[in-house]
Amino acid sequence: MAGLVSLLSVVAAGGSSAASATAGACQLQGVANLNPGLSSTSQPFAYSFSGSLTSCQSTVAGAPASGTVSAGIQIPETVTLTNTTTGTTTTGTVQYQEPTPTGSGTCGNSSTSGQSLSQWADGTATVVGYTTNGAAAAVALQGTVQPAMTLTVVASSVPAGFSAPATFTISTTRFAPNDAAAAALTFSPTTQAQDCVTTPVTSANINGVVSID
Repeated sequence: MAGLVSLLSVVAAGGSSAASATAGACQLQGVANLNPGLSSTSQPFAYSFSGSLTSCQSTVAGAPASGTVSAGIQIPETVTLTNTTTGTTTTGTVQYQEPTPTGSGTCGNSSTSGQSLSQWADGTATVVGYTTNGAAAAVALQGTVQPAMTLTVVASSVPAGFSAPATFTISTTRFAPNDAAAAALTFSPTTQAQDCVTTPVTSANINGVVSID
């Protein structure tokens, strides 16, 4: 289950290319949902994650002190909708699916990879591609800031009689592509019944500090 903490990649708010300019840290708190749940038997799994970034500190003047982070979830976006009968257009809000992170392993040892999105309080965004390796409740994440994330439209969210763009792109506007990201978190099942033996862990609380080197 350690690998699931990979979501922390979302924090990727820093880069090795200018460590002195981007040094900082954020408090991360969120929940991960895994399918299938982690158990004592190694198997592949997918997961989603969403959480908050708070108490952020940075040596960069004006850097936001908070934000949100997510991986593998659906988010609403306002796009141009086309009437499939008349061809006229309007604007509307539909759901777009972030890339789904995947991994393999057990509650004791796992590895994952994926792409996360941090949306900061000042309206900027950071996309991070990452991999994780973990044991028990501790996980090490390494990643790099990427130029953008491409999301896929959720067909069921498009109003009847209209079509929407098949994809939606969110570009990185805070930190530079290829900047390095690193983090370490701890996790705990959201219920005591999820013991990894008789009951797989399908949801877990994620807490920790994301450091920016």
